[in-house]
Amino acid sequence: MQLGLVGLGRMGGNMRERLRAAGHDVVGFDHNAQLSDVPTLAGLAEKLESPRAVWVMVPAGVTDATIDELATVLGEGDIIIDGGNSRFSDDAPRAERLNKLGIGYLDVGVSGGVWGRQNGYGLMVGGAQEHVDRLMPIFNALKPEGEFGFVHAGPVGAGHYSKMVHNGIEYGLMHAYAEGYELLTASELVTNVPGVFKSWREGTVVRSWLLDLLDRALDEDPELADLSGYTEDTGEGRWTVDEAVRLAVPLNVITASLFARFASRQEDSPAMKAVSALRQQFGGHAVHKR
Repeated sequence: MQLGLVGLGRMGGNMRERLRAAGHDVVGFDHNAQLSDVPTLAGLAEKLESPRAVWVMVPAGVTDATIDELATVLGEGDIIIDGGNSRFSDDAPRAERLNKLGIGYLDVGVSGGVWGRQNGYGLMVGGAQEHVDRLMPIFNALKPEGEFGFVHAGPVGAGHYSKMVHNGIEYGLMHAYAEGYELLTASELVTNVPGVFKSWREGTVVRSWLLDLLDRALDEDPELADLSGYTEDTGEGRWTVDEAVRLAVPLNVITASLFARFASRQEDSPAMKAVSALRQQFGGHAVHKR
């Protein structure tokens, strides 16, 4: 099958290579001319045979502009797939704009990171069944082998919503491993913390790919001495908590893990200064002064 692919960075570039290895004809465009197969989006559209399908893998901040430009060079019967980390609420308005031009739209949550080319990508798809059916050869090539790794989650927006929740869960899982790591390093008894994590990779109920990756990181740097604790968040964690508030769903773990990332950026927490001051005021407790 033929596919246009816009955005050839860490994810998109690897997706192109996985699809080509599966026998698909992929025409890629990127603003980096060294990565791109064509010089412009118009050139990409010209290279594809109608009805065309174009997968967009660009940062959320430029997704709408990219899709709007694509819409000017595509036409009736074509499909645009957004595989980036867009907010789910952007999908329905986007699909409505494209529908007026006769262009179909699918939103796809993609998980797998830089390992997807080798292991396959988890795909969560939102959109009309007819559009999903048409793209199934592409989805089958991208997903891992076997019965898992793909879902048609529902109508437009369902794919990105599912990926948002996926990433919220990822926040919680990562933070649980991180807290366990800190407790083990604080213990007077455990002298081989990396070995403990390595032992958990088989035969335990906490084994997972994230655990495998933490073990890999500890192999490279047993005390994580080269890393700062400053941790960014990329949006999906916040959106997940927003939805929890809207739907009155108690996301205790995910919310706490998001707030922990905020705390990681504070060298000297104003909130904890206030707590220290209050303890001193009501109980005469000792405080640490700078």
